[in-house]
Amino acid sequence: MHASLDIALAAEIRAQATACGFDLCRFAKARRATHADAYLEWVAEGQHGDMAWMERNQDRRCDPREVLPGCATVICLGLNYFPGESPGHDDYRIARYAWNDDYHDGIGERLKKLDAYLQTLGGTQRYYVDTGPVLERDFATDAGLGWNGKSTVQIHRQFGTWLFLAEILTTLAIPADEPFGDHCGKCTRCLDACPTQAIVSPHRVDARRCISYLTIENKESIPLEFRRAIGHRIYGCDDCLTACPWNRFAQMSNEIQFHAREEIFRHSLRDFLNFDDETFRRVFAKSPIKRIKRHRFLRNVCVALGNTGTPDDLPALQRAAQDEDPLIAEHALWAVGEIEERHKTSEA
Repeated sequence: MHASLDIALAAEIRAQATACGFDLCRFAKARRATHADAYLEWVAEGQHGDMAWMERNQDRRCDPREVLPGCATVICLGLNYFPGESPGHDDYRIARYAWNDDYHDGIGERLKKLDAYLQTLGGTQRYYVDTGPVLERDFATDAGLGWNGKSTVQIHRQFGTWLFLAEILTTLAIPADEPFGDHCGKCTRCLDACPTQAIVSPHRVDARRCISYLTIENKESIPLEFRRAIGHRIYGCDDCLTACPWNRFAQMSNEIQFHAREEIFRHSLRDFLNFDDETFRRVFAKSPIKRIKRHRFLRNVCVALGNTGTPDDLPALQRAAQDEDPLIAEHALWAVGEIEERHKTSEA
């Protein structure tokens, strides 16, 4: 049985969310997700790539009531993470969300505090930050926490595309907020900006083509057809986010843990090739980059050097081509070939 709350108490929950450090808090009715069928089709077509977790718990992912019996409301939370412009080297790019500590940890603590408060109101909860079987952007859109853009990234009129989402499933019946509506209009800047044409149609991304997937989730070799398009990106890609015109309203995050960490940006691409496991773990301690481990990170670095490097980078790459890890060695050898070909062409 649901515990129903009035509008005044809902406002108190919103205030409590603010006190816990969230920038946004809105409420959606628990129901089957709006784009559940599109999600099922996307998985059936294999566009999720090797992200096997997207195949699991499909019924639960489509309906939060399958996750939490008696779920009445999805509390949708947002946190601005925009850290401004890169403070470091221009020869490589890292997605902004990974410029400092892993957001899962800090937001998880905030969710835990908010859950404790909701328990005092008689609610039973489950909470997630990008980790549970919930189509979070559907419910965020239902609740008026922005809208889902053509790139599938959530957009907010105040924060643009720079927003972490989290959600709490609760048995408390909280009055639902009104949706804000889709405000992309005829704009296709995100589609046009994608270096690999991964946004195959509005609201549909083929992960197998996406640079974020290729440099982070992909555990194997990066397909040859995409290596040059990756350019100097070594962890993720912000191109479809940066292209959004709603970012003209974006504002710097007040959260210091999202601002760029100097230790990450004071190295050159060539420096990264000298990292052993211990150095890699130290530099990227608490960073989401640490999760892909040294061999996949250096795979990405080799691709970036192959695209942007000079003959001065060849000795380091030739050493990397002898690395005992075949993933590093393969991509280093490719990079050597790309630089030599470029240099030969420029001398001709």
